[in-house]
Amino acid sequence: MKKVTHIVEELVTPIVTDMGLELVDIEYVKEGKNWFLRVFIDSPTGIDIDQCGVVSERLSEKLDEIDPIPHNYFLEVSSPGAERPLKKAKDFERAVGKNVYVKTYEPIDGQKEFEGLLTAFDGQTVTVEIKVKTKKKIVTIPYEKVASARLAVIFS
Repeated sequence: MKKVTHIVEELVTPIVTDMGLELVDIEYVKEGKNWFLRVFIDSPTGIDIDQCGVVSERLSEKLDEIDPIPHNYFLEVSSPGAERPLKKAKDFERAVGKNVYVKTYEPIDGQKEFEGLLTAFDGQTVTVEIKVKTKKKIVTIPYEKVASARLAVIFS
């Protein structure tokens, strides 16, 4: 049986594509006693509540038809927010020139977490300019060693 997130991705992708939107991420998680199915959508101009509502209604209809989740859950459709996850290569390409937070599977130069300016992405490596005290340092991270990444809001 396919994972719930894969089934939902197959159902929601045509909906968001038809609306000129982008599917950013899907989460299916248990929090306390409740299950949540979260779908994050975006577009270059941002997302509004009406768009989230339309995607939620259309997806809910599709989920009701095939009923892939055997128990009760809450469906949430929203924007990924200011600290949008970077999941795909195209997400990294679009994030060049922006502040990011990158966590790696194994240490690079003794660190597993990096926050700074994404200066380059070539499909193989992620280059981040970080600050070490008052100096700037360039860190090159192999793309396959990225465990997770997101845009970062940095307060000065």
